[in-house]
Amino acid sequence: MEQRKKLAELRSRRWFGVDDLRAFGHRSRARQMGYDAVDWDRPIIGIINTWSDINQCHAHFPDRVQWVKRGIMQAGGMPIELPALSLSEPFVKPTTMLYRNLLAIECEELIRSHPIDGVVLMGGCDKTTPALIMGATSAGLPAIFVPAGPMLRGYFRGQVLGSGSDNWKYWDERRAGKISDEEWSGMEGGIARSYGHCMTMGTASTMTAFAEALGMTLPGASSIPAADSSHQRMAAASGRRAVEMVWEDLTPDKILTREAFDHATMVQMAIGGSTNAIIHAIAMAGRAGIAYGLDEFDAMSRRIPVIANIRPSGSTYLMEDFFYAGGLRAILRRLIPHFHENAITVTGRPIIETAADAGIYNEDVIRPLDRPIYAEGATAVLRGNLAPNGCVMKPAAAEARLHKHKGPALAFESYAEMKAAIERDDLDVTPDHVLVLKNAGPLGGPGMPEWGMLPIPKKLINAGVRDMLRISDARMSGTSYGACVLHVSPEAYIGGPLALVKTGDIIAVDVARRSIDLEVPEETLAERRSAWQAPPARYERGFGWLAARHMTQAHRGCDFDFLETRFGAAIGEPAIY
Repeated sequence: MEQRKKLAELRSRRWFGVDDLRAFGHRSRARQMGYDAVDWDRPIIGIINTWSDINQCHAHFPDRVQWVKRGIMQAGGMPIELPALSLSEPFVKPTTMLYRNLLAIECEELIRSHPIDGVVLMGGCDKTTPALIMGATSAGLPAIFVPAGPMLRGYFRGQVLGSGSDNWKYWDERRAGKISDEEWSGMEGGIARSYGHCMTMGTASTMTAFAEALGMTLPGASSIPAADSSHQRMAAASGRRAVEMVWEDLTPDKILTREAFDHATMVQMAIGGSTNAIIHAIAMAGRAGIAYGLDEFDAMSRRIPVIANIRPSGSTYLMEDFFYAGGLRAILRRLIPHFHENAITVTGRPIIETAADAGIYNEDVIRPLDRPIYAEGATAVLRGNLAPNGCVMKPAAAEARLHKHKGPALAFESYAEMKAAIERDDLDVTPDHVLVLKNAGPLGGPGMPEWGMLPIPKKLINAGVRDMLRISDARMSGTSYGACVLHVSPEAYIGGPLALVKTGDIIAVDVARRSIDLEVPEETLAERRSAWQAPPARYERGFGWLAARHMTQAHRGCDFDFLETRFGAAIGEPAIY
């Protein structure tokens, strides 16, 4: 370990190492809790823990935090646990995305306001990973991320089940009357068998992989199943490394470079990752002062194929199989020819060095670059008169026939309207129709809920249809699949072109050309635009009111404008009087 700092230079010494009345108060109150001088005469490491009784992904964090603390103490540090907003993906309504920025604010302010020298970030459930990294980046202290890890694979009557992906798949079969109540109940009890986040390549797995590719975790940390004892050892090792990072003054700005975001974007493409990663990556880059947008993602998509055969982009395997096959380090090894040489990780070493000796143990799970499961990357960025600022699609998870499609719109003004209509047996809909959902974006949702995988109308389900083109300004779960065009920007709620779509309008999508167009004469659109009226405000007070005034559109990452680096000068150390 290269030690650059001296004890007197630690940030926590401003609280504990000064001979004045205020420091006396800090020391005496610490003694009140049983601490002694030996505790604050060492680096103090904050542990931001997003555990709660209703966060299934983090149910093991009360145990894991003890391992993190053990590692910190083994390395000569002093651990301080700081609980933070939990953001449980299935339970928080209207959507965790509304509160991602709130957790980012809390993380930043916890770090800045407490007497800590470095921080361990504990997350994994979808929005917790980007939120914690956003907050830690803005705070600027040495930080390392401990991912929650995927749960074990699901089982029912000898059949492997994948969380999320099989929810949608078998729900359609149940709607078609092909699954009994008893079978449905059995699947409900078998699809989520342990603590940890989704074991498909959903948003949680994508974002923890993204964090590792950025260099914010120990090598291999993101792939370890939550129930594996390796996860405990990783937690302890992360605690030890956090102390070393303080002495080395290894801060996020030295890790989160443009090259690091290139690497993470390549990984997102290679693993067939969630479309949600784009929004979060743009927001995280903005906190690091890096302009990174949809064009960078689309360019990378054309270069990097999908090589991880993990559902939902893949057809067979789950995260447990991915771990046994070599995990994310194996993906990184595959991508070394495309990587930059100098981007480092929390180890202080170049990421290409940490990946060079990775083993690859199953080449059907982790394919060679010349034998991918999909020749281009996971995400395509489309533009046209329907989405001037862009929208995204996951072609690898859609039926190939829908990569180029033209059909009449079936438009809905709200999710409630859509949900009621799709169950009607007399709905005027064909497989060629394009389902359009409006007012589900960052402000219209509010918070851009995961409504983008619009259900196939029951009439078509009964006829055997399992995919059709769907367009919205919403997001969709990373565990979802199908021909879903998402994140249309600007959103309908603020008068974007999506607001002008009427049932019967012809919409054309061409993934190869990266185009999405509403084939309606401009003079007709102008008339509709002049007649359009803004919907009523979603919130008149509180946090929702704040979000409505400051959350940016999807193509800018949905961060609050006042939290972006370019908004104002960096915040200094707090005064201690």
